[in-house]
Amino acid sequence: MTTDPRVLCIIVCAAGPASEVGTLVELAQDDGWTVQLVATPSALDFIDVPALEQQTGRPVRSRYRKPDEPRSPRADAIIVAPATYNTINKFAQGISDTYALGLLAEAPGLGIPVVILPFVNSALALRAPFRRSIQQLSEERGIFVLYGPEEFKPHAPGTGGDSLERYPWQLALQQAKKSTSSAAEHPTPTPR
Repeated sequence: MTTDPRVLCIIVCAAGPASEVGTLVELAQDDGWTVQLVATPSALDFIDVPALEQQTGRPVRSRYRKPDEPRSPRADAIIVAPATYNTINKFAQGISDTYALGLLAEAPGLGIPVVILPFVNSALALRAPFRRSIQQLSEERGIFVLYGPEEFKPHAPGTGGDSLERYPWQLALQQAKKSTSSAAEHPTPTPR
């Protein structure tokens, strides 16, 4: 009996590490995942869409599909990396004004683990809305925010480019793998 490969949806936002999201795609594929890449509209200017489509063998999605277009496979896990200040705050508030945010809004209710790997500077990280969003998302079942000294630590304003090589893609993948195992053992209850 063969089992279908696990599907990892990677949501990429418009931040410095986005240009290197192929690194995460490669790590995931090496670990046996089928990868579906979703870009926020602003992230399209940060990534090499043709190269990523060739790497994944799938179209990069950034908008809702038309009725006659095929569906993407349902994700077993979602990684948001790099996750921007804007996306983190909108996700925490339940805003669903893009395809990427629509996927995120629905995922916890479907029992799909979501791993958030931020990329923000220290000035943005000090803002009360951001701190509230991080706390709120961290408290929700099935959402894992990799934020702190051993995960992602904000950089000084204007120095994001200096920290691209240290962006911890592998931590996001490790958490997604761990979360899918846990989700299988403890399914999300169906609302009444």
